[in-house]
Amino acid sequence: MDKEIMRKTNDSVDVGQDKIASVIKKELNEIVTYYDEKIALHGESPLGVDWNGSESQLLRFEQLSKLMSGQTAFSIADLGCGYGALNTYLKENFKGVKYYGYDISSNMLNSARKLHGDPATAKFIESSALLENVDFTVASGIFNVRQTNSSAKWREHIITTLDNINQYSKKGFAFNCLTTFSDAPKMKAHLYYANPCFFFEYCKNNYSRNVALLHDYELYEFTIIVRK
Repeated sequence: MDKEIMRKTNDSVDVGQDKIASVIKKELNEIVTYYDEKIALHGESPLGVDWNGSESQLLRFEQLSKLMSGQTAFSIADLGCGYGALNTYLKENFKGVKYYGYDISSNMLNSARKLHGDPATAKFIESSALLENVDFTVASGIFNVRQTNSSAKWREHIITTLDNINQYSKKGFAFNCLTTFSDAPKMKAHLYYANPCFFFEYCKNNYSRNVALLHDYELYEFTIIVRK
């Protein structure tokens, strides 16, 4: 196992937007363009954030929301919020949710503000990193599109982002990734397929003893839940 990658995080070091952007600063613009094109073509829909449809989107939300099972009156950051579909799901399934949606696409955020315009319950921020403390954080799909980044460089970007999420999430966080256990003929070069065992071990070693790996639902991905 890569000793540098499996490092223990230093909680005294601020992991903010500048540090995340420094890993793939140029390529972030390509990713913004990629998602801007999706929402321009498909509008505020699962296809508009590069998912196959509403059924798979709902299944992802169900996995991620296991992090907040039994919780009420909590704050949550949605890193890579798109048009804010998770906010709708949370309002339908939990009480007293204060939602913070983060995205790097201003077009996505404009759509989100149009659909979820009440600043008392939902706030939207243009940033690649969390900027304030919340109870929970979820990140769905933000690690899938690597474009031309190498696997090693993209993995380092994921870890830097997770360090930021850990720093600002008081009670825990959850994220998903495409899995290396996907069918090889269906894997695409511009997407990143993560080793679930690597990220499970990384989270156990660096963030919390209480980590769950969910790889038993009918999508070519996995979800990791970290509880503090």
